Amino acid sequence: MKKQFSIHWKSSKQKRKKVKYKENSPLHLRKKFLSANLAKELRKKHKKRSISLRKGDLVKVMRGEFYGKEGKIESVDLKKMRASIEGIKKQKKDGSKINIHFNASNLQIKNLNLDDKEREKILLKKNEIKENKTSK
Repeated sequence: MKKQFSIHWKSSKQKRKKVKYKENSPLHLRKKFLSANLAKELRKKHKKRSISLRKGDLVKVMRGEFYGKEGKIESVDLKKMRASIEGIKKQKKDGSKINIHFNASNLQIKNLNLDDKEREKILLKKNEIKENKTSK
């Protein structure tokens, strides 16, 4: 694997190469790494297992100290590949509160933010493609 990012690189067993691939990836590919799985009802409705996180999605924490808590996504940081949730904060020693950042793999999407018409089109397009393949 070269020093620069390569889209032609496939995979490796070596963890250092996987980490290097993720860390050196451009922003338009990092969005794919920030995808979380959908709740069962949403999976049936949209016929999709996971989708990338967006601000405004209602998510549930599936791992860690805040397991089971739900909230809307406040921000998504592509550079650091993490998301923060409204209402989930930690108190520092000086009394100030800070946002907790979560890895997308530890979240489950309960409700999608469909304010963006492009996102809605993407979900509909995927459904149409899958229906056409199954009908043939």
